[in-house]
Amino acid sequence: MNEHERTEEDRPDRTGGRTLRGWVNAHTHMYSALVPFGLPAPDPPPRGLGEILRRVWWRLDRALDHDCLRAAARWCVAESLLSGTTALVDHHESPEFIEGSLDVLADACEDLGMRALLCYGATERNGGPDEARRGLEECRRFCATNGRSLVRGAVGLHAGFTVSDGILREAGDLARALETVVHVHVAEGVEDVEDARRRGYADPLERLLACEALPAGSVLAHGVHLEASSVRRAAEHGLWLVQNPRSNRANGVGYPRALGASERVALGSDGFPSEVIDEGEALLREAAAHGEAVQLAGARVAAGAALVAGPLADVPPARVGVGGIQVGERDVVRDGRLAGADLDGLRAEANEQARRLWRRMEAIA
Repeated sequence: MNEHERTEEDRPDRTGGRTLRGWVNAHTHMYSALVPFGLPAPDPPPRGLGEILRRVWWRLDRALDHDCLRAAARWCVAESLLSGTTALVDHHESPEFIEGSLDVLADACEDLGMRALLCYGATERNGGPDEARRGLEECRRFCATNGRSLVRGAVGLHAGFTVSDGILREAGDLARALETVVHVHVAEGVEDVEDARRRGYADPLERLLACEALPAGSVLAHGVHLEASSVRRAAEHGLWLVQNPRSNRANGVGYPRALGASERVALGSDGFPSEVIDEGEALLREAAAHGEAVQLAGARVAAGAALVAGPLADVPPARVGVGGIQVGERDVVRDGRLAGADLDGLRAEANEQARRLWRRMEAIA
């Protein structure tokens, strides 16, 4: 039986019989939740992060439409809740479906009972500055119009190497105007570092800070190729870094040893299934293999609660007990089963939309 054939009764209770706060997945991509439903492997296998992005993820996000995204979001939220994850910090991109895309994610979260911080990752990689400004406008529109009780908005940037300095400045200005934070990939691969240096900066963090793109509390995903001095500087500016051990290992980008220089480091899945305990176990294995104290690394598992304390301060709290999860006064998981949806129905929808998504990807050069 594989992960996507299990029933709710098959899922283990990992709470140990206690009442706990739910886990926070501090960096993820809900749009990637259909990947385990048969994403065709690229042939030949990609070499390096740049090829992985161009040949897999940037084709996948261009293929997304409303129905594919809705199925992915609902499956991601369902699996996350059933594993005890009760808050998602999501980073979204769908270049052919920008306007309204954050509402699709937000509706899935609100309907099923997931607390979430959502953004659209603005980028110039397909359509230049106009594309990036459409992404920033989606963030502005969502933050201005969202009235959902469980979901809040942020401003997103894909990564510095896919946008100009002008867009970085616009993102920072927008986040300050909206009184929210910026969520961006930073130094995941060497490509981001090399790009920043070509532009005259020491590294991607220096560039983002010089362009005033990072209000306090902003979320920097990965940080694999930052030096310890930059990690300390990020902490001094009140910024969060998010380590994603399963994704880093799968993409072969390296181990972010320098993250030990900051206590403001949380744990994310980067689109892998949101079982934070599994991610934490992977973190400890990677830390031990790379000579980092497991106690230092292990603190990142719980740090997500502090990361979302500001952006989600007015969102009802979540409590996890034996077989159940409450968000505010609402039961969202009861006796190990979703209270707001049928898991088999969500799985069937995900299977159907995954097949559509793979066909749409095939048509993209």
